[in-house]
Amino acid sequence: MAADTKDTPVAKLGHHVGSSEEDPHTDNESTIDAQKYSYTDDRKIGITGSVFLILNKMIGTGIFSTPSSIFAATGSVGISLMLWVIGGLLTFFGLSVFMEFGLAIPRSGGEKNYLERVYRHPRYLATCVLASQMILLGFSSGNSLAFGRYILFASGKEIPDGWAARGIAIACVTFSVLLHSTAPKWGIRLFNVLGVFKVVILLFIVFSGFAALAGHRRVPNPHNFDHAFRIETGDGYGGGGAYAYSNALLNIIYSYKGWENANYVLSELKHPQKTLSIAAPLAIGGTTILYILANVAYFAAIPKSELAKSEVIVAGLFFRNIFGQSAAARSLPAFVALSNLGNVLAVSFAHARLNQELAKEGLLPFSRFWASNRPFNAPAAALFIHWIVTVIVLVAPPAGPAYNFIVNLYTYPGAWINAFVTAGLIYLQWTKKENWTSPWHTYLPISILYFLSNVFLALVPFIPPEGSWNADGYPYYVFPVVGVGVLILGGVYWTFWTKVLPRFGGYKIVAERTFDEAGTEVVRYRKVSVKKD
Repeated sequence: MAADTKDTPVAKLGHHVGSSEEDPHTDNESTIDAQKYSYTDDRKIGITGSVFLILNKMIGTGIFSTPSSIFAATGSVGISLMLWVIGGLLTFFGLSVFMEFGLAIPRSGGEKNYLERVYRHPRYLATCVLASQMILLGFSSGNSLAFGRYILFASGKEIPDGWAARGIAIACVTFSVLLHSTAPKWGIRLFNVLGVFKVVILLFIVFSGFAALAGHRRVPNPHNFDHAFRIETGDGYGGGGAYAYSNALLNIIYSYKGWENANYVLSELKHPQKTLSIAAPLAIGGTTILYILANVAYFAAIPKSELAKSEVIVAGLFFRNIFGQSAAARSLPAFVALSNLGNVLAVSFAHARLNQELAKEGLLPFSRFWASNRPFNAPAAALFIHWIVTVIVLVAPPAGPAYNFIVNLYTYPGAWINAFVTAGLIYLQWTKKENWTSPWHTYLPISILYFLSNVFLALVPFIPPEGSWNADGYPYYVFPVVGVGVLILGGVYWTFWTKVLPRFGGYKIVAERTFDEAGTEVVRYRKVSVKKD
């Protein structure tokens, strides 16, 4: 990874984006009122806010729950820790790819802009595929439910994912969406505060782990680091094999997920190129170190058999084994719940901006409504999309494997998306005709390794696992098939939106995006008549 000092061609912000130049049938046009998107400097996010925007999404449920499933899949302390290191390294590779794109195209939207820059024909096909994943699977259900479960755990009730936990989860995401919709400045301030708080919690876990290694714990020494690379087999843990390791790595990458969060809101950053280039490496580097040390702390205080079966309450068991049943130990899981709240705030903030960018392109039904910033100059309508999908996922699936299946599904299609984004960057660097320049340069070996890692994560789940094909309550192939199906659904929607509706309706809605000299974005939606052949 390397940066140079060249000026970036900022995607020519003065030109029309999404205009009808490619459509020869533009007679009988009618223009709907324009919408402006302008944010004052006090609303924009600086380096500190960007660090916590990334940290809040990265540090959510994952580090407080995922270590259980990682150890259950591998059966080895040493291999589990190695996978966390590999996950951090791959995250830095992905960051380099997204930094090169983000600094060259400093606009909100993340992968949407990068895919559109490379995959231009058929127009908007790649965008619709991405939209299918982000809208249908970009929910906050996992962290909202973890918030509910940790609140109940702190009160002495260990309820997996029943209606009490789900009810608290709905209250959590509702609070987050309402705050961002009505008081956007306070929403940003709150996730900054919670970002500091969750870093303190992780540091507390790390130093408590050091104390446990020194013998300060309420349980006998679990001796987890004796023969650390031995693969255990037994009730609740043990496995190995390509399928188990790929799923474990996929879950770890999900725990690191969020490193790209600032790319979704670049239009709302102060000096976006400078801010992103400082904030992203700082946030990701700090999080990677904390994740690895937190895993060491868990292994220092939780016996293997308990760790493999602890599910989302790993941190709760850790606190209990360190501090016993004291009031302090019972209150610490509530602090973890606040960490989950910070994640929900950060995810809803960023994903609503991506939903809004999709609506600005006219990709959604009633796009002008979903793209609106009324009445508080915040994307309340786009936030509502995020809220309704999150609530549906919280209340519709039954407890157990079905719910876990849906919550974990988001990460898998992301491997395909990241593979296409990285392949696009390799193409831009390789072909000179595209005139691609950016202040940041990703070396070709890094791009290739990140591309291959995502291809691995995308293809290995199709390989039959050792033992039962229904270990999780459903055939192994259902997970990748449904994940790919979500992406294909985006292609189906593109066909319906660009081919079927214009043929039967006689017109289509075309979005026209422009930027004035002050950088204010203006979006107009035009109803364009389409002549039938």
